[in-house]
Amino acid sequence: METLAETYREDTFTLARWQFADEPELVATVTGSLEHLGAWMIWATGGYSAEDGAEFLRTTRKNWESGESHDFALRVDGVLAGSVGVMARDGGVEIGYWLARGYTGRGLITRAVRLLTAEAFRLGAGYVEIKHDERNVRSGAVPARLGFTRVRTEPAEKPLAPARTGTDHVWRLTAPR
Repeated sequence: METLAETYREDTFTLARWQFADEPELVATVTGSLEHLGAWMIWATGGYSAEDGAEFLRTTRKNWESGESHDFALRVDGVLAGSVGVMARDGGVEIGYWLARGYTGRGLITRAVRLLTAEAFRLGAGYVEIKHDERNVRSGAVPARLGFTRVRTEPAEKPLAPARTGTDHVWRLTAPR
């Protein structure tokens, strides 16, 4: 698959490649949403420090350059609202996402995933997958709304965040022919 662009704009949001200068806003946004995020994301349990943010940004830079993944800051009116990542898989990609408190329920992730799914197919991906914990109904509503098919369940990677069951649902959409 070809490389994704560094920035995408839609009417209500922007997806832009993470930059080192984003670290203070990243840390503040995650810290302000720890209870919300920490239920599902192990990296958001027990706090989120400036060093955590810096490490994330170093990793995203390395992964972008290697093609392993392409991580985007999702901004609404210039304010950080969350993140969406597109991770290379054999023959396709996996998309993961999170939103800060106060930005859920607006359809932002659904629209961002729709945009990145279309872009992944345009660039040659054979499929797009989304994984979520079986209890995370809101996260699972995204692929369901976009026409993905739930294809399997599988054990989640450990360690687990507090609300997770250890079973992931895997959804897939195959590239149009």
